[in-house]
Amino acid sequence: MARTDTGKWVARAAATGGSRTYRGQRPVKWYSSLALICILGVALVWYSRYERQHPSSAGQPAVGASWYAALSFDICGTVEPALPATPTVKGKTPGLTSVGSGVIHIAPRVSSEAGANATLGLLASEYPGMALTSTTVRFPGKTSAGPTVGRTFTLGQKCPKGTKDAGKPGIVQAVEWTTPTAKTSIAAGDPPSLKLADQQEITIAFLPKGVAVPRPPGTAVAAMLQAVSAASSSSSGAASSGAVTPPAGSGAVTPPAGSGAVTPPAGSGAASSGAASAPARSSGTSGSSG
Repeated sequence: MARTDTGKWVARAAATGGSRTYRGQRPVKWYSSLALICILGVALVWYSRYERQHPSSAGQPAVGASWYAALSFDICGTVEPALPATPTVKGKTPGLTSVGSGVIHIAPRVSSEAGANATLGLLASEYPGMALTSTTVRFPGKTSAGPTVGRTFTLGQKCPKGTKDAGKPGIVQAVEWTTPTAKTSIAAGDPPSLKLADQQEITIAFLPKGVAVPRPPGTAVAAMLQAVSAASSSSSGAASSGAVTPPAGSGAVTPPAGSGAVTPPAGSGAASSGAASAPARSSGTSGSSG
């Protein structure tokens, strides 16, 4: 049988395979593949280093982070006192705590408190006596302290006598200002799911629908900024000064070195003389639309 055209082509290729012309050709494809591998390797190393130095916000706060935020409660028109420091239960202190003066410390100790798990709901669940769901809220304390303390308020429940909004049904809300300079507020669709952030301002409220939710008091914001400044100073000067940061939940806020600031007692709501100045509050504070 005569050879086909394909057979002839294969035969010619085989006959010239060891020729001087073939041996003299450079393996361009091989060099190109090697160069591509090198480029990809360098790019991956660079990206890995970048990711390590600029972690994604989705995974923040990571275990070991140390953030501060301001928190207040408004129940039926009553702005509650600053939340006292988180008590130690069975010798353990959670990673999301109140340090007093209206300041919360966001310092995850385990992965279950970090990243997307660092929420307002988790903070409430780790604070004895506090409650927060999409339909209920309770500011912790003794009921003898007033008609809004130590009592659970449920969606649609009327505010009690002795309060500014007495007789009016309320709704549970959590409103945030992302930074101390933010002009507008953001209402959380589901209060317990509100993710905590650094230098955030939060108000948990039980108010009639349509009533503006007030911003945390200026004293709480000033105390928060002082805590942030103190943490920054402590971090940068700890090696030379030997400064010791107070344990989370102790209620102590360390003032910056040389500021002459006096730390206010936990829960007093008073800002120290050396505290950073809080942004001015206007009478027309924006709030949630409910």
